Amino acid sequence: MKIHHLFWGICLCFSTNILFAQNYQKTSSGIKTTVNAVDIEVQFFAPAVARVIKSPEGVTYEKQSLSVIAKPEKVSFKADIQDNKIVLNTSELSVSVDTGTGIVSYFSKDGKSLLAEKSGMQFIDFDDAGTKTYQVYQPFILDKEEAIYGLGQLQNGKMIQRNMTKNLIQGNVEDVSPFFQSTKGYGVFWDNYSPTLFTDSEVETSFRSEVGDCVDYYFMYGKDADGVIAQVRSLTGQAPMFPLWTYGYWQSKERYKSQEEVVDVVRKYRELGIPLDGIIQDWQYWGHNYLWNAMDFQNPTFNNPQKMMEDVHGMNAHMAISIWSSFGPMTKPYRELDKKGMLFNFTTWPQSGLESWPPNMEYPSGVRVYDAYNPEARDIYWKYLNDGIFKLGMDAWWMDSTEPDHLDWKPEDMDTKTYLGSFRKVRNAYPLMTVGGVYDHQRAVTSDKRVFILTRSGFLGQQRYGANVWSGDVASTWESFRNQIPAGLNFSLCGMPHWNSDIGGFFAGHYNKSWNDDSASKNPLYQELYVRWLQFGTFNPMMRSHGTDVYREIYKFGKKGEPVYDAIEKMIGLRYSLLPYIYSTSWEVSNRQSSFMRALMMDFVDDRKVWDINDEYMFGKSILVAPITHAQYTPEAVVKVSEEEGWNRDGAKKTKTDVAVDFMETKSTNIYLPAGTLWYDFWTNEKHEGGKEITKETTLDVIPLYVKAGSIIPVGPQVQYATEKPWDHLELKVYAGANGYFILYEDEFDNYNYEKGAYTEIPISWNNASRKLTIGARKGAYEGMLKNRKFTVTLQDGTQKSVDYNGKAVSVKF
Repeated sequence: MKIHHLFWGICLCFSTNILFAQNYQKTSSGIKTTVNAVDIEVQFFAPAVARVIKSPEGVTYEKQSLSVIAKPEKVSFKADIQDNKIVLNTSELSVSVDTGTGIVSYFSKDGKSLLAEKSGMQFIDFDDAGTKTYQVYQPFILDKEEAIYGLGQLQNGKMIQRNMTKNLIQGNVEDVSPFFQSTKGYGVFWDNYSPTLFTDSEVETSFRSEVGDCVDYYFMYGKDADGVIAQVRSLTGQAPMFPLWTYGYWQSKERYKSQEEVVDVVRKYRELGIPLDGIIQDWQYWGHNYLWNAMDFQNPTFNNPQKMMEDVHGMNAHMAISIWSSFGPMTKPYRELDKKGMLFNFTTWPQSGLESWPPNMEYPSGVRVYDAYNPEARDIYWKYLNDGIFKLGMDAWWMDSTEPDHLDWKPEDMDTKTYLGSFRKVRNAYPLMTVGGVYDHQRAVTSDKRVFILTRSGFLGQQRYGANVWSGDVASTWESFRNQIPAGLNFSLCGMPHWNSDIGGFFAGHYNKSWNDDSASKNPLYQELYVRWLQFGTFNPMMRSHGTDVYREIYKFGKKGEPVYDAIEKMIGLRYSLLPYIYSTSWEVSNRQSSFMRALMMDFVDDRKVWDINDEYMFGKSILVAPITHAQYTPEAVVKVSEEEGWNRDGAKKTKTDVAVDFMETKSTNIYLPAGTLWYDFWTNEKHEGGKEITKETTLDVIPLYVKAGSIIPVGPQVQYATEKPWDHLELKVYAGANGYFILYEDEFDNYNYEKGAYTEIPISWNNASRKLTIGARKGAYEGMLKNRKFTVTLQDGTQKSVDYNGKAVSVKF
């Protein structure tokens, strides 16, 4: 094995440096130079964004980024030689290339050191399934005290991603992206799609990828977390608007076994008066495993899918359906793709053609993953999806196993040929390609229905494809629940704003008396976990209940007047009342590069105490969410004993699952409120100073929520589905103590006319000194918009005033 430049020379003689300094080449977007037989190119994509490419001298390569869709800009910059360094200065950034070592360093325009490479970069010769290429490695030096975040969605429970080694490869419950951002206000994207070892230690922070034609990374200086995310999206694509209905409540289960069951669930919610907007059909509506993902309804219990869609739509609900990245051997897509050599041969799910567990390998399923890297294969995929399902009126896609499932892993599997090279080379970008294929094709078919894709895996850039990533088949345990919060926050800090987890966890069978008897919904141990997880899910971009072994519908947990049922109903109702706030935040995400789930360091970076808080966050810029992540009424541990004996709880006396638990008994939890602002208890309006820990009394139906002073929160009407009533009379909750500003956004709610300017913004501001709320002049217009409405303004002390609004500015004085 030949190693190029394992350790670069520390220095060259002065005269050599002078000679070299005259030999760099200035390009339209940066410079090219060669140091120690390594070609180095610096390209500016914006004044604060630089791309660095390194390759062995004279080696040509072709690199088409799968994530980055931006092109280098014509950025005004100056290139000078200073102290044996090539120094490039833009209006926002200073980049230096050491002429003796090739080390690249980054500084703010005022000279603040941001990041520097470390010597030791490597190109190691590698035969990638017959193609000569390299394994690539680049170390950096970080300050000891800075915190970094990102790397996608991990299940390590960590908020700060330091002092760790992690192999970044896509999996069921971990979605990786080789990106991190720092509390110093910069971000780094290592643009490589092969399995990559990330290491952070006292010695270095580095990326080491199994395959790379070159070292290729982007440095972006955003000054703060929002700025970094804005740079990420300017490089890799903006997040489009989702339909309003997708922010309502979704009901799901593994799985509804007939179309009558699907329709009955929606009907039951309507009869109970519980809001619902989405119902999801999981797998096997196509029939047996040999027909896996046929994109056709061959299961006799789904014999009239058109009627199913009409029934669901007739009750003002929407439907998503499970589709996969693999096909069974008896399906039409399989046969067409197989003829063209567009199927992979490694083992995937399901392994057996029989539905029994464990898989009976006497009857292998023959299911194979398709080559989503191939544009023709993506065309074929959509052809069958469009003809078999979309034309029926399906509203959204649940793209499962988009990592994809790779079982019985063998090293030679990574040699599998794809359209873009070996599977090893492009492994981590598979979800980006398969999700992008569905998005692009649906956009080409119609602009009347916004694309919504729920998917199990994600890679940087996927936010441009209408994708909401969920955290996979996580366990129904308190520890797993706790891990979801930092997982979602770090995922969001990569610039991908839409995320959620299975409310209640996926695998909940251990709470049943026997594995599939569905007694868990009556088991207090599971009820407490489920309610607390649901409260967290209320403040995710998508609120979706799903899992196996246990029915998740509200009526399975009891009836109205019982504490568990009432707690679930309360949170679903709260979600719908906040839809004007959530939808306006969605516009901030799409139009102004904001985030739904905001790690506390995003808004309070000067308060060092919040940097590593992994169980609190902001939902939008106004509401602090502090989910209760530890059991208060029941033990967390579940130990199964015989059905006759009931449950053994954490070594305690054996008890039955119907043991009495007083969920209305008052408990308490501690919460830290960030410094620099006043906070109001969402439920009581009690005021608190920031910068200290407080104790909050709770019952099962209360999740600690705090509103930042200066916030303006619009509250909508009580509805059974998102668009049932117009927002013609909204309450504006105003939290005094600081100046505030909010933009109320509205459009046609489910098409792409907003891209053509068909939307309205109503600016609302609070002047704390004069105690005056000003509802500004409406900006924009769209067909069918509300021209006149009423606002009821409510201060946190309960004072109320109402005002009529016709689109012209109006003020309310308190």
